[in-house]
Amino acid sequence: MSKGKSKLISVLPPLAAFIIFVGGWELLVRLLQIPHYLLPTPTAIVTAAVENAANLTTAVSVTILEAVIGFTLSVIGGVAAAILMASSKWVEKSLYPYAVILQTIPVVAIAPIIVIWFGSGMNSIVIITFLIGFFPMLSNTLIGLNATDKDMLNLMKLYKASKMKVMWRVRVPYALPYITAGLKISCTLAVIGAIVGEYIAGIGGGSGGIGYAITVSAARMETAYLFACGIAASLLGIVFFLLINMFSKWVLGSWHESELNNKD
Repeated sequence: MSKGKSKLISVLPPLAAFIIFVGGWELLVRLLQIPHYLLPTPTAIVTAAVENAANLTTAVSVTILEAVIGFTLSVIGGVAAAILMASSKWVEKSLYPYAVILQTIPVVAIAPIIVIWFGSGMNSIVIITFLIGFFPMLSNTLIGLNATDKDMLNLMKLYKASKMKVMWRVRVPYALPYITAGLKISCTLAVIGAIVGEYIAGIGGGSGGIGYAITVSAARMETAYLFACGIAASLLGIVFFLLINMFSKWVLGSWHESELNNKD
């Protein structure tokens, strides 16, 4: 069987399930005559999305910008902090517990403080997004750096390589699968973080993101548009994940078993 037919066959079951689900939803709502403000039909959701296309596009664009900036900062900060901690056990023992504490504090509990310090709008939302995505990057990268093959480290010691060379030539490359795993977690959390940040620190008008659009549509009982915003947020997270997955395949595809096995 050719690869094209194989891929087509693998797509058919979820596609059929989607068609049955959407069709059943549409039929059930119409037969039971459920009020549109409680549960809109899929066609009503599509209509609401089309009618509010300009506002929805603007909201999605704002959320993308916030999520990308927050995600980028979480990647840089998480990897840098992990390298710093992996370079010294004393640093790791001193700082890692505080990173865990930061992760266990609900973002909604510290978000008002962030808003007080940095004001409403982009700055606070990006910081909230960064905080949500930071720990997965730190944790996964640190695990990867500490899991480096001991024989390889002993060989580098035998050649009297400096700690810096060992870190960049051996430990960081060895940690790449763990880093990409952290990226996959952090990228979806970045979208969630941006939307949560918009609930708390967002601003309205033409500068509002998906979170703000959801808040407004819920207040106005525009349930169909509310569903459209939720679906847009979900699709945004999926796109982020697929892009990171493509990056993972590009980085690991030629040498690491996790991606080599997926090619079979």
